[in-house]
Amino acid sequence: MREGEGSEARQWALILGASSGTGAAIAEAVTRKPGLNVFGVHRGRYAEGAVQLEQRVRDAGGLGVMWQADASSPEAAEAGVAALREVAGPRSVKLFVHSIAGASVGRFLSEGEDRLHARRIRRTFDTMAHSFVFWAQALVNEDMLAPEARLLGLQNPLDETHLGNTGLISASKAALEMYVRYLAMELGPRGHRVNLLKFGTVMTPALKHVYSPGALARLEAAHARMNPAGRMGTVEDVARFVTVLAGEEAGWFNGATIDFTGGMTLRLLDLVLNP
Repeated sequence: MREGEGSEARQWALILGASSGTGAAIAEAVTRKPGLNVFGVHRGRYAEGAVQLEQRVRDAGGLGVMWQADASSPEAAEAGVAALREVAGPRSVKLFVHSIAGASVGRFLSEGEDRLHARRIRRTFDTMAHSFVFWAQALVNEDMLAPEARLLGLQNPLDETHLGNTGLISASKAALEMYVRYLAMELGPRGHRVNLLKFGTVMTPALKHVYSPGALARLEAAHARMNPAGRMGTVEDVARFVTVLAGEEAGWFNGATIDFTGGMTLRLLDLVLNP
């Protein structure tokens, strides 16, 4: 497909981590509202899901292009944005969503296999935080951001509490939050908006890969007790709200960490003291 072919009437969403879970749900939702084409980046772990998503986007009336790569390096960002430019043309990206994960869990001072060595630390920060900057830089360098574009990172509640073995995830997400604030300052005068969406645990293929069915059942039960709504959040909940953030109504959000946890942490003390 040549530059801009078939995409004149629709702007584009660039979604990192689009083949499954939250990224895939967001891709499908923004195809319908506000009506974006999708350029999805994925590592190939869920290749069948990527093919299916591409077809669902097309069924919904958009163009779906899936690009397989490890998105965590500046070189990958430059190559990915160049590939997107060939398909979409300049100033076409209305929404950029950073939905990739690839964190190491463990302990900083452990003497065992779970020790967080330098290589694991660098890898986690590249994937969970630095890559947000790499792709933002590439989008600006290639003049790919549409007027009033929205750049969105994804956050979790681990910055508010302690969960064993997740210190590196918490630290990288804290870095991501700072990147969002500073990029909001730099891109704000150009009319763009940069925000961070914080939400709790949602059921994804990655989660099902890590936990056994019994553990997943306990996880869902625990979240049903924590959340005022009496249930765990879903990827569809998150995706629907991203469509709001992509619209004109959310144009005054900038540099914000938006709490979309559904009140997940409100009852923690009560659950500890009154089990």
